[in-house]
Amino acid sequence: MNPAVVKTISLVVLILLGYSLQSKIKGKEQKGGLKTVILSIALPATIFIALLKIEFSWEMAIVPLLALGFNLTMFWLAGKMHLVQPGIEAGSSRHRTMQMLIPSLAPGLSAFPFILEYFGEEPLAMAALADVGNKVFGLILLYLIAMRWYYSRHQMENQPVGAKVKGMLLSLVKEPINMVLLVALSMLAFGFSFSSLPEFFQMSAQRLSLMMTPLVLLFIGISVKLDWHQVRTIFSLLLLRSSIAFLISAILLLVLPVQNIGMALLIVIFPQSACSFWPFAHMSAVGGMEEASGRADRPTFDLEFAMNILACSLPFSTVLILGICTASDFFAAPTNLLVMVAVFGGLALIPSALHFFRRKPQMVNQ
Repeated sequence: MNPAVVKTISLVVLILLGYSLQSKIKGKEQKGGLKTVILSIALPATIFIALLKIEFSWEMAIVPLLALGFNLTMFWLAGKMHLVQPGIEAGSSRHRTMQMLIPSLAPGLSAFPFILEYFGEEPLAMAALADVGNKVFGLILLYLIAMRWYYSRHQMENQPVGAKVKGMLLSLVKEPINMVLLVALSMLAFGFSFSSLPEFFQMSAQRLSLMMTPLVLLFIGISVKLDWHQVRTIFSLLLLRSSIAFLISAILLLVLPVQNIGMALLIVIFPQSACSFWPFAHMSAVGGMEEASGRADRPTFDLEFAMNILACSLPFSTVLILGICTASDFFAAPTNLLVMVAVFGGLALIPSALHFFRRKPQMVNQ
């Protein structure tokens, strides 16, 4: 069996294993302990290593900028998706959760194994470079957006600027992910890299990082609580997200002079990556602040909905990316991508159409 397929199956097995542990791990404290290990140790170690291994030159700036542009475009469009999703109300905690997760990308879990297996190291290097822009969006911009919504949601906009800055700095200090980010960026600014660190520190960080993927997947399986209505809503969102990503990829292939099929498919595959766990980390931080301040009755985000999106997104994206890699010639043509836009967009709008036709007879009777 293809090694990339084997890796994908192994990731899904970890989610299913976590799901099977739901009867064993029921308490909020038990789940909270696992989440603390992920957000305070494993994820910061992974981010620290990834940032310090970046070898960046200004000539390559266009690649992460394109990825960042994609993230920002998807963020804006995600804010409008409630218009075609009957189960999501504008301005609700579920709407904000969707807008945080839909534009985020986790290429390390869902895309990189396939890119390496099917197209080699050069496209993989370009994908890693594109992930720099994705990291800026996921780690920095989404955190600032989450905090902005938190202040706005709880009528804290009237606070003096100094108080808001103090609150932001305190939240930075309290969150290990943010501190690791600041330290790593400072080291990069002064010319340090991961190899500059003592060997014992490198080994410790790498071993902590190795825990992240299995812990995250187990946590997703343990925390997921799906019902048919929510599954239908989530997969409709993922289909719409995929349709928009195909459209953006088609436009880029028409505009950019890409000759290499591997690089062309990179433009198609990278935006189809699964939703990232990073926004969930930011939303969890906001949830913790709300609990500590007695505001948990009016949550800014719906963390259960976020976990369910993550649980559905990983298998959805990996199966889709595997299909793209298998039928590579088809997906390298912009016109064929436009066909996929129509197909996925049409499938995504089926729940909205059914909702409309169910309401129409009621309106007539009234």
